[in-house]
Amino acid sequence: MGKDDVIESGAGGGEFAAKDYTDPPPAPLIDAAELGSWSLYRAVIAEFIATLLFLYITVLTVIGYKHQTDPNVAGTDACGGVGILGIAWAFGGMIFVLVYCTAGISGGHINPAVTFGLFLARKVSLVRALLYIVAQCLGAICGVGLVKAFQSAYFDRYGGGANSLASGYSRGTGLGAEIIGTFVLVYTVFSATDPKRNARDSHVPVLAPLPIGFAVFMVHLATIPVTGTGINPARSLGAAVIYNKDKPWDDHVRYVSTHPVPSPFT
Repeated sequence: MGKDDVIESGAGGGEFAAKDYTDPPPAPLIDAAELGSWSLYRAVIAEFIATLLFLYITVLTVIGYKHQTDPNVAGTDACGGVGILGIAWAFGGMIFVLVYCTAGISGGHINPAVTFGLFLARKVSLVRALLYIVAQCLGAICGVGLVKAFQSAYFDRYGGGANSLASGYSRGTGLGAEIIGTFVLVYTVFSATDPKRNARDSHVPVLAPLPIGFAVFMVHLATIPVTGTGINPARSLGAAVIYNKDKPWDDHVRYVSTHPVPSPFT
């Protein structure tokens, strides 16, 4: 029996029915009818808002931590603030919340790398993928822009939450860290949303946003000391655009060069 067969067991543990699982058809490359559908534009708006909220909360967390541990500010403690652990929780927790909120509307991508991976796997059309990526990048820029508008002094003083390579690491090391981190995230997305897994393991409900959020959390723990953790081109682009300093832009090629590797579940 193939791995795509679903076995149902009776009360006595005997196998009484078997059915083959068929993957949904691949998304068309260009679907003209989709352009006239309100659901597409609603999904694009959802991606914009979700990415805006994601960058707003997470960049505020990064800036707040740097202020709380600034040795030049009276009353601060070098061991205070949320620490790297808290920053990682902010990124992973927000992804969990936002994927949960938007999964039924747009699929909860909130990341051009995820959208590109799903496009390569023919899960979304080219038109939808392009609109999602534009919305995500604009949402990220607007989210970081709100942070700067509310905390302009702290924003400039503490680097605007922009990603840059830490001293002591080569660009090759940073690029490798980002590629592996992006792979972990996209691999988790494919695994958590795999319809065959859901069919085979229907007796074990899986909340897809949970493993995705944990993947983001774990990758941040590993790579914050190296690159500040990108794994999301929109996140890195939004902070770089608003902060607009040479160092983040010089290192930015590392983030735009990361690419998701489709999961074997596809």
